[in-house]
Amino acid sequence: LTAHDNQLVLLLTEGRADHARVARYLAGGHVDGALVFSLHLDDPLPGLIRNAGVPTVFGGRPDWSDGTPGPVYVDSDNRGGARAAVRHLVDLGRSRIAHITGALDQTSAVDRLDGYRDVVGDADPRLVVESDFTPGGGERAMRELLHRCPDVDAVFAANDLTALGALRVLRERGRRVPDDVAVIGFDDVLPIAEEADPPLTTVRQDIEEMGRLMARLLLSGLAGRTRDAAPADAAASSVVLPTTLIRRASA
Repeated sequence: LTAHDNQLVLLLTEGRADHARVARYLAGGHVDGALVFSLHLDDPLPGLIRNAGVPTVFGGRPDWSDGTPGPVYVDSDNRGGARAAVRHLVDLGRSRIAHITGALDQTSAVDRLDGYRDVVGDADPRLVVESDFTPGGGERAMRELLHRCPDVDAVFAANDLTALGALRVLRERGRRVPDDVAVIGFDDVLPIAEEADPPLTTVRQDIEEMGRLMARLLLSGLAGRTRDAAPADAAASSVVLPTTLIRRASA
């Protein structure tokens, strides 16, 4: 954005009470376009932004189910990355593979759960525990898993922070990783993944490239809007970036 002489303005929302404020700011002519991250499935913000007429690119696939033309977004192959992680655990000979989900009101968590199910099929439903993408949530979910299924021998966590919490509980309970329980995360957030104990096998998504592509798509749309008054979405199409399994010591 800086290279194109654009100023980045950061707006944070901590809850629904902030959405109307942000929508008013965007509709007030203060910005040329918006880059929007971390939406929830029932989030009113996309509709508010659309009503404000602000060209927008989303980070992650938003839930757009009201019949209007689809939004422009940049996402990672969450489902494919999850499949690769779980297939790796199967190839290691693991048979009781659990999944600690992210917050299931976000499309990334839903897609990763679907990828897990693509591989395990009709696995024991007790092997899936919903969490919230945080270390504390990973700890709580891992304790619940060990209570439900003491014979679990592998865990696919919805992100690296969740995996970090799971590792802490496994260490507390005397479960060796990966000997007793193999663990895989998602994101490849450094230094979390490399400094975990043991270093974390995880699925890498290129967050920085996602940001670059979002900015380029928005700038391209704004340029098209300036030329012919067409909607900013007209010249842009959504992008889904590939993911890569990064093997370390945890699985």
